Amino acid sequence: MCAIAGVVAGPSSGLDVATVERMLERMAHRGPDGQGVVRFDAGSGAHVILGHRRLAIIDPEGARQPMCDGAAGLALTFNGEIYNFRALRGELAACGYVFERDSDTEVLLRAYQHWGEGVVERLRGMFAFAIWDAPRRRLFLARDRFGEKPLFLREQGSVLAFASEIKALLEIPGARPAVNLPAVWDFLAYRYVPGPQTLFEGIRKLAPGTCATWEDGRLTERRYWSAPDRDASTANSVGEPDAVRGFLDRLDEAVEMQMVSDVPFGAFLSGGLDSSAIVALMTRHNSQVKTFSVGFGEGGYSELAYAGTVARHFGTDHHELEVGFQDMTEHLPALVAFRDAPVSEPSDIPIYLLAREAARTVKMVLTGEGSDEVLGGYPKHVFERFAPGWQRVPGLIRRNLVAPLARALPYEFRRAKTAVANLNIEDRKERYVRWFGALDRGERERLTVLRGNGYDHGDDGPPFDSDPRASTLRRILYFDQTSWLPDNLLERGDRMTMAASIESRVPFLDHELAGYVSSLPDHYRVKGFETKRILRRAGASLLPAAILERPKVGFRVPVNQWFRGPMREYLFEHLRGSDSKTRGYYDPRALDGVLDEHVGGKHNHEKLLWALLNLEIWHRQYA
Repeated sequence: MCAIAGVVAGPSSGLDVATVERMLERMAHRGPDGQGVVRFDAGSGAHVILGHRRLAIIDPEGARQPMCDGAAGLALTFNGEIYNFRALRGELAACGYVFERDSDTEVLLRAYQHWGEGVVERLRGMFAFAIWDAPRRRLFLARDRFGEKPLFLREQGSVLAFASEIKALLEIPGARPAVNLPAVWDFLAYRYVPGPQTLFEGIRKLAPGTCATWEDGRLTERRYWSAPDRDASTANSVGEPDAVRGFLDRLDEAVEMQMVSDVPFGAFLSGGLDSSAIVALMTRHNSQVKTFSVGFGEGGYSELAYAGTVARHFGTDHHELEVGFQDMTEHLPALVAFRDAPVSEPSDIPIYLLAREAARTVKMVLTGEGSDEVLGGYPKHVFERFAPGWQRVPGLIRRNLVAPLARALPYEFRRAKTAVANLNIEDRKERYVRWFGALDRGERERLTVLRGNGYDHGDDGPPFDSDPRASTLRRILYFDQTSWLPDNLLERGDRMTMAASIESRVPFLDHELAGYVSSLPDHYRVKGFETKRILRRAGASLLPAAILERPKVGFRVPVNQWFRGPMREYLFEHLRGSDSKTRGYYDPRALDGVLDEHVGGKHNHEKLLWALLNLEIWHRQYA
């Protein structure tokens, strides 16, 4: 887990080693254990510079980067971990390669030397890397399958720059990139910026499961992997005992592989099914597991009691942290800067504070992230299956009778209210976004003076390129796996842990585990109103009944209450104040209406108001 940066530039670009050193300095939090920069002639007056900041997890004393092999003409800068590196090393050693250290970095370099660009298909892990191949005068870039590790690109004429975080790319000399207004329009729908866009014009994300090659002044991209739920099911007719056993064996293997570390490590433990299962499996392989949990003082929001139950059951070395609204206002601007984007979820802040607490004693943690998106863990995965039938009900009944009744329900029925509102959206693409999003197209048009294409990503590229013959469950899971997960949750996990200089790993996103789950019939994930069914069956042999039977709470932060109370003036100053940089985006009467409805208790607009607040903070820092 580190930071990478680099440039390919012509002789008149003015970009040099000092430029890349400044890029790396902006990401020093990602790699406090060392820095390296190398420069190469790329022919025709061009040059390539690779840079690296290191957080040492495997082989702390060796494996320094960029790793170069002058004889082979190769140089590598690499962020992430290759979990199957020892198996690959054995395979490569049998082919005659000699290894000097126990390092996944050296294995990756030799694997590229042997398999070339085909190396990406053989890797099991999380990664973003760049390899300068001098004999071919080629720069090869790649990002892992689900997008656990970030990689941003900036192209300006003959210059290509890449980095783990956007802030590094802002060190490239020249005019500061303008605000990408179409991305702002999309942000108001998604509550995050969908890839490959960013809020900066001219800076984009390399998509997950994609590699890119710069050669002869031109960059080409290839998508080498798609999440298996993209395709219509070819379900195995396996019985439940065998399916559960197969799932548990693969999850246990993923956990064991991801525990490989030469430094102290632990786990984030919420007390929910996902993280509890990870901790249970970790204790199979190590009796000294450290666990870390965060909660809130407000009743109904804290899960610390559940986390404590799991910790006591497995005898972990447990640490708890409680946060309040003061932490939100104190840390929010800094975390927007760490993310280079609005903090899309209030839970980013307690995750950062928990990571900072964990960093006192460990340098790596395992988490339960990704389980919901692979196994079908959200209420929307239940409700979405009813969309085709629901929309056969006459629109007059759905919109004019049922919808007003649902809107009148109290807050405690928020999931039913959300389900009715979203199932009435007939455009599948818009509905997928709206389940967790802020505004639909009509609401954006009423609130803002911006106009954009929104949702018009086409059917040929992510996040909407699932097979139309796939089940409704597989199609929405595919959206989650290619948009909500990489562009929101994984981005959050990476930035918030790296801000505290620790690494996070996510066993549920092992691609072989995901492929196995996708090969099973849908009912192993969602059946009736039961979500993550196969994990619940597997968990029966792992977890206490109190954890298996508890309702899903989710990692919720009480901003609904805080916006009506202690954070009210903070919110108003940012959105209504004379210094607001975004108020010109909105119809003042519409914005005032949203604010007044929320603080008056008429409607809960916490998602939208959180998005608007963070968009304003981002503009104050970058625009």
